[in-house]
Amino acid sequence: MPVTEMRQCATERAKACFLRACELDVAVRKPGNVSRASAGHAMTADDFIASAGAVAGPLFERGASVGERIEASVDAAWAVANCNTNLGIVLLCAPIARAVELRPDASAPEALQGAIEIVLGELDLADAQAAFRAIARARPGGLGAAPAQDVRHAPSVDLRTAMALAAHRDSIARQYRDGYGELFELGLPTLGTRFSLMAAPVTGAPDAGTVAAVQRLYLALLSSVPDSHIVRIHGEAVAHIVMTAAQGWRVRQRCHGGLDGDPDFAAWDASLKADHINPGTTADLTVAALLIAGLRSPSPSAAGPPGPGGTDRDT
Repeated sequence: MPVTEMRQCATERAKACFLRACELDVAVRKPGNVSRASAGHAMTADDFIASAGAVAGPLFERGASVGERIEASVDAAWAVANCNTNLGIVLLCAPIARAVELRPDASAPEALQGAIEIVLGELDLADAQAAFRAIARARPGGLGAAPAQDVRHAPSVDLRTAMALAAHRDSIARQYRDGYGELFELGLPTLGTRFSLMAAPVTGAPDAGTVAAVQRLYLALLSSVPDSHIVRIHGEAVAHIVMTAAQGWRVRQRCHGGLDGDPDFAAWDASLKADHINPGTTADLTVAALLIAGLRSPSPSAAGPPGPGGTDRDT
């Protein structure tokens, strides 16, 4: 197959995986996040679905740079939602989309991560300028002043260098610095090799195995590090309380199986929203991890159910 055709096919597949990941983001209850089961934070699931559909085109625009993808996607999302629904998702998925275009054959996790690393290493000042404009327009909740390379001012360094300066306080910036290590080293093993993103039903509610897998992924990410969005809005102490609670729910899921029918799980979701606590960064990481899982080569056993141990959001 000619390279141009390979790139087109890979990009279209990645776009479908992105849209499916965004659908699962709201189809599955993830405590504190907006879902079809539970709106919150002055947003609904439909806001997120509309935003995902709006950004899919510019995010996977062939030949576009990472910065161009980010800025055009934020503009498109604001045009349909008039608020910040998916800035974090866009920031995380733009380098992935570019990597897929450049390396359409990179279906093994190691190859895909290597392709992303190449993209990150080639980010330049223009990418930073476009990303800074997009972030400033999106106005993510709790965005304070940075001592260096503040997004309200023109950057003087490339985008990866700018992200590295924020990596100690922001999990999305840390993925840029560390080559998406958390998603490949924690996210993919948590989902397990039997998880198949595109094998899940496209319409209607996802099956129990898919719901359990997404919740397992979300809890693994939420329990591993304080959520950056919570830290910005509510401080480190609250973020650590939520992280500790997630650790408990992760143990409970391992011991007792699915959580979706557990009234206490729904109550935790409701209590977080009542307190205006939104683990938005963790949700963004969840979507990016699902996208990466969808891009990897399918496992021969992917048709089977995942095992129990299968190994504004921003307002």
